Amino acid sequence: MGDMTTAAPSVATADAARAASRPPLLRPRECAVSGTAEGLADHLGWRPLTVRVALAVLCLLWGAGVLLYLWLWALTPWRPGPDAPSRRVPVAWVLTAAASVAGFTTVLWVSAWGGPYSGPSAWVVACSATSVLGIVAGSWATLVDTRDPARGPRHALAVRLTVTGILVVVLVVLLAVAGSSSAGLFGLVMSLGVLISIALVHATTLLAKWRELSGERVRRIREEQRSEMAAHLHDSVLQTLALIQNRAGASSEVARIARAQERELRSWLYDGDAPADSDLPTDLRDFAGALELDYPVRIDVVSAGSSTERASGDVAAAAREAMLNAARHAGGEVSVYIEGSPAGVDVFVRDRGAGFDLTVVPGDRLGVRESIIGRMRRAGGSATVRPTATGTEVHLRLDAEVRRG
Repeated sequence: MGDMTTAAPSVATADAARAASRPPLLRPRECAVSGTAEGLADHLGWRPLTVRVALAVLCLLWGAGVLLYLWLWALTPWRPGPDAPSRRVPVAWVLTAAASVAGFTTVLWVSAWGGPYSGPSAWVVACSATSVLGIVAGSWATLVDTRDPARGPRHALAVRLTVTGILVVVLVVLLAVAGSSSAGLFGLVMSLGVLISIALVHATTLLAKWRELSGERVRRIREEQRSEMAAHLHDSVLQTLALIQNRAGASSEVARIARAQERELRSWLYDGDAPADSDLPTDLRDFAGALELDYPVRIDVVSAGSSTERASGDVAAAAREAMLNAARHAGGEVSVYIEGSPAGVDVFVRDRGAGFDLTVVPGDRLGVRESIIGRMRRAGGSATVRPTATGTEVHLRLDAEVRRG
């Protein structure tokens, strides 16, 4: 009896541990159609095919699988990520192909088999299916595929034009038969339904434009509020932080905290909602802010000209290593100057320490030789480290021809 009471909490603890380690219910941003089955499979620890089969079997229970799928699709969020969701299945084109089959069936039934007005027939169902599938295809292309990185606005336009062509052919055939039929009024009503379907296919573009204008209005209001707040904080908080830095030395803990707070506040106020491009000046400014929190140093990063050098390149890696050495061994004031031009990019890292002579460094000390000079040489550029009257200067150079090659 005691063993049973001991085993029960153990089983409950194991179940709780498995539930805690289970990944959250989120849809992947790279999916087939909606990511619902894949997200549910990842949450349950099943294979996606097993989940799809289970949903298909549930559809036999008075459509329960369809309702469950739509409910999960509507309530399950996407996984966090910088890009819009992308779908492997061309849903809009699949729906367009189905609409073309239904439209061909409608035209064949109306024109070849005695006309549509000889009594109730399957052509009504085919014509209705053509209209519904065309509306869904155009709406999906405009509202969903436009934001898909693998498709875009041109894809949506091609789908809408194709669907419009299919509906126009059906409309022409219906009008032609309606003019030669005794039940012309019924034919005109069906033609009017197809004409409304064509209008609805293109009405989705107005909805997309309205959503875009609403987003732009929200962004404009947010920028106005940000500008007002920036003006107020610039006259109060930012000036106070600047005064603290001027009164304290570069190696002061208070000055370092004030510089970090000023940088974060300025980034929030002036960078906006869009993330900054990962270019060389932005990367070095972020790295300088991180160094100022860890070392008693003040680093000023100045950029002049324009350059296409990215943060993932060898120049950025070598510059970060030079800045780290300056912060670690020199401290105090460090200046980083970036000069970009169509011919190439130059980076100067200058400190005001005791000076550094590379010729007196033992040969087994490979930090500067490999991390800075060797890296630039392997990238096709050059790096020099020389002592100056006030400290040490590291000069990095990479020509544009080498970067393109």
